[in-house]
Amino acid sequence: MSTNEIFAENFAADQWLSWPRSSIRVVDWNIDRGLKLSEIIDFLADSKADVFLLQEVDINAYRTHRLNIAQEIARKLRLNYVFGREFVELSQGTKSSPAYHGQATLSRWKISNSHIIKFQRQSDFWKPRWFKPNLPTFQERLGGRMALVSEIEVQGLPLVTYNLHLESRSDDDLRLAQLSEVLHDAATYDPEFLVILAGDLNLNASLPGAAKLVVSAGFREAVPTTSTATTPRRHLLDAGHHIDWAFIRGSSQPIAGRVLKSVKASDHYPIFFELQLSAEQQKVTSSRFMSLF
Repeated sequence: MSTNEIFAENFAADQWLSWPRSSIRVVDWNIDRGLKLSEIIDFLADSKADVFLLQEVDINAYRTHRLNIAQEIARKLRLNYVFGREFVELSQGTKSSPAYHGQATLSRWKISNSHIIKFQRQSDFWKPRWFKPNLPTFQERLGGRMALVSEIEVQGLPLVTYNLHLESRSDDDLRLAQLSEVLHDAATYDPEFLVILAGDLNLNASLPGAAKLVVSAGFREAVPTTSTATTPRRHLLDAGHHIDWAFIRGSSQPIAGRVLKSVKASDHYPIFFELQLSAEQQKVTSSRFMSLF
């Protein structure tokens, strides 16, 4: 396995042929390491999305049969993918054959200029300790939470994706600091760019602190998860959590956003939405379509 922090491979056709676009479909999902891989692939195939933002993706881990989960999905669905390494999972691999865990962004369209924002503020919960045995129960790791940033050109229309996984083992102050780093990076892109920010935030982004940060950075909610939990009940007193979110910035309008609670292939539900392209954006995709003939 490579020691690089980003892996990328292309399995989509070199030139994807599609009618002029009126919308772009997006799925965001924490796939729980890819433990139920065949069910995950079946759902992703049925969704017919243009962009997939996945969190908790394994590479070479014992628990997921030493598979490169992102590669397996991309190969079977004929997608391009980029994987950003979040952690080296010490109990899931060996020194000579390490196991990785992180985020994957997939699309049938070209993915380019990917980079990682490794958050400055991190929890030390995962840090190896001399007194803790190297067993899966203790989940010792090297690395830290991050955001995977990629540029995707959908039939001539450029968009930027931020695939997030904020810290689970701390408080909202730390998570808000990590979110602020992402929003600061997003501010470097032209305000007219179509930007998608989505992932497992491990916080309720409808609460004042997070909501103020997101709105002040020019983003708006793409999926109404305020009233719909994005994780299943774990017991009778657990109503589920509102921790998976998607936001957009730009002239496109989010439509058809929903939490897909019928999908049981993970300990999180996938969230799905479409971006209704503006008249100007539709002209771009039409021009690219006509240029192919």
